[in-house]
This record gives sequence, C-alpha cells and structure tokens, in this order.
Amino acid sequence: MFTGIIEELGTVRRISSPAKGTDIIITAEEVLADLKIGDSIAVNGPCLTVTAIGRESFTAWVMPETLKRTNLLKLSTGSPVNLERAMTLNSRLGGHMVSGHIDAIVAMTGKSSQGDALVFSFEAPEHLLRYIIPKGSVALDGVSLTVIDVDDNGFSVGVIPHTASQTTLGQKEIGSYVNLEVDLIGKYVEKMLASHLEDSKEKTTLTMDLLQEKGYL
Repeated sequence: MFTGIIEELGTVRRISSPAKGTDIIITAEEVLADLKIGDSIAVNGPCLTVTAIGRESFTAWVMPETLKRTNLLKLSTGSPVNLERAMTLNSRLGGHMVSGHIDAIVAMTGKSSQGDALVFSFEAPEHLLRYIIPKGSVALDGVSLTVIDVDDNGFSVGVIPHTASQTTLGQKEIGSYVNLEVDLIGKYVEKMLASHLEDSKEKTTLTMDLLQEKGYL
C-alpha cells in the first residue's frame, strides 16, 4: 500500500528482458536507505518487487502482464521515474490510499495554467469514470492528485509547482500516456452495494442518491 506522495525521482540505468520477465535497474538515493530484497516499491505507480540492491541502485522485476497494462514498457535508459516505498503503519497518509495496481493507461488531452499551477486533462474509459468524482483522488504515474472536474470523456486534475518539479508530471505534454489508478474505496463500495442489492433481489440502478440512501455517502 502506498500514499501517492513521491519520495524521489529515480533514473533508469538499464533494462534487461529475460524470456519470462524484465529486470529494471534504477539509480536512486533516498529510497535505498532501508530498502530490502523482497520489499514493494512503486515505480511510476505500479507496485514492483525489489530483487537486488546495489550501492546506488536497486533492481525490480516486472512480469509481462504489468508491462502490457502500464507505461513501463515505454521506459528506456535515462528515463526518470517516480519512486515511493510502501507505507508503514506509522506513516503519515499525506495523499490517499494507493494500491499500486494500475487500472488503465490514459492519454493527456489538455494542458493549461491557472496561476502558478498546471491543469491537466486526461481521457478515460467510461467504466473507470464512474469511480472518479470532482474533489476526489486519483493516482497518475503514482502521484496522488485531486480531481477538478469530470465529464463523459475524461477528467482534469491540478498540479502545484512543487509536484510538477519533483515528479515526472512536470515533463508531460499533450499526448503523453500515464498510469491511472482510480480511488479503490469507490470500487469496494460498488462491490458491497451490488452484493447487497443482489441478496435482497432489488433491481435498482446504482446512483449517487442510492448510495446516500444506503448510508455509503
């Protein structure tokens, strides 16, 4: 489990592709402090397992399914990556609960400024937009962000100058692809409510009014 608060930008040193998976060697500093083999670490969002540790780098193994469903496939030597170690029970939850399980790769469709902040727009599939709400949370390339608005085609988020400078998001342009993880709480609520309706044999469309009526909001 992660918080979406990036600890540092790492740099891809080397990528090797064994027959059954890919090893990514990443140069880093801060995250190496107490890192152990077998630990979980989020690299641009996806939760990976540390398989080796050097003086200035660590190695993470990526299974083919992860490469297929994330933008890690587009990494190359020298690529910057957002890094976050798994949270501990005494960590501050500065962002929101992030699992490191990517729901989709989405494209940036707009980029504008609001004062010193940036506003990014992204397309997203309809089946995921149901979990994205204004003022709610999403994780993009592992970064916890607050949603500004949602429409039938996608959503927008605000990025403050600190986040833009300390993560890969500041380098993104229209057409860039990022890893999207929607707020997992919404998915659990939907699952529990659907089971409740099925058990009670109610044939009701899931709506915000129904969620409120059932005490989920």
